[in-house]
Amino acid sequence: MARIVSVEILMADLKPKVKRTDAVQSFESQETPMVRITDADGVVGTGYSYTIGTGGSSIIKLLEDHLVPVILGREADDIEQIWRDLLYRVHALTVGAVSALAIAAIDTALWDLRGHRTSLPLHRLAGGAKSAIKLYNTEHGWLHIDEAELVEGALWAKEQGFGGAKLKLGRPHAAEDARRIRAVREAVGEDWDIMTDANQGFTVDEAIRRARHFEPFDIAWFEEPIHADDVGAHQRLARSTSIPIAVGESMYSISQFKDYLQAGACSIVQTDVARIGGITPWLKVAHMAEAFNVPICPHFLMELHLGLCCAVPNSRWLEYIPQLDLVTRSGIRIENGLAYPSEAPGLGIDWDFEALEPHIVGRSTQKAA
Repeated sequence: MARIVSVEILMADLKPKVKRTDAVQSFESQETPMVRITDADGVVGTGYSYTIGTGGSSIIKLLEDHLVPVILGREADDIEQIWRDLLYRVHALTVGAVSALAIAAIDTALWDLRGHRTSLPLHRLAGGAKSAIKLYNTEHGWLHIDEAELVEGALWAKEQGFGGAKLKLGRPHAAEDARRIRAVREAVGEDWDIMTDANQGFTVDEAIRRARHFEPFDIAWFEEPIHADDVGAHQRLARSTSIPIAVGESMYSISQFKDYLQAGACSIVQTDVARIGGITPWLKVAHMAEAFNVPICPHFLMELHLGLCCAVPNSRWLEYIPQLDLVTRSGIRIENGLAYPSEAPGLGIDWDFEALEPHIVGRSTQKAA
């Protein structure tokens, strides 16, 4: 073990490669708060989280003023203890996105550091359950894309070996959403998965109504149909349809997932490593879901979630949305629709810090006394 001697805090502004829209928002920017932790032996761990265009400066200030000072001088391998200390340091701000995203940047850096110290890749360090994970594509299913382009994108994804594609929902009338799904289903055939995502855009009654429209198309799941705070509404929806209900990207605590699982209000959890507060709580949720015989199919951050999906036995799908292509030297290995985790120590992200430099919009460093 070695204590933490310095922490560098960075903010990168990474513009999306394609236009991304859903039922409630547009993806403006990949604000990427980053933390680089150096221990007394000179080993460095790099972690990060993200926003979709707002709040990044608040995350940075929380790191600089309240969280990073807590970890200076601490033993870097005390990951669980540090995570809990950080959580209670900002307890009055939780459960919330800003605090979770800030803690996640530190927690992922500590796991990366542990990987480098032990020479183990994340998927082995965190469990070693499998060697690859199936991919589905989201990049051609955004809400602004017209029906013909949706079909073209789905056919492209199928040709590339992806096992499925996600379509965003939220057109003004249920019939419009249904037509878009039907067009894709008729093009790709019956033996290929179509995921759907409403981004919390419906009331419970509208979600039930739309689910009835979607059932004939055998969709893989109906994601975030209703506001994430309403467990009862999701329970009512789940009981009314044969479509699996997926939730999780807008949840920021372990307890929220516990409530959904106990209520039978979801069939799939989509825990986001940044929004849940790091790798430490992500693994807790994954194993809790396993106890309920529920799969985990994480949201976004595919470069980081790849190792985690291969660490746990109940992962089913990895979402393909490239985030880091511009600032890494090598991408993830994909063969026949499967993603294979890196065997490099740590998170397995091959950062190109020279390419990242033009995107850096803020930087500070703190050192242990």
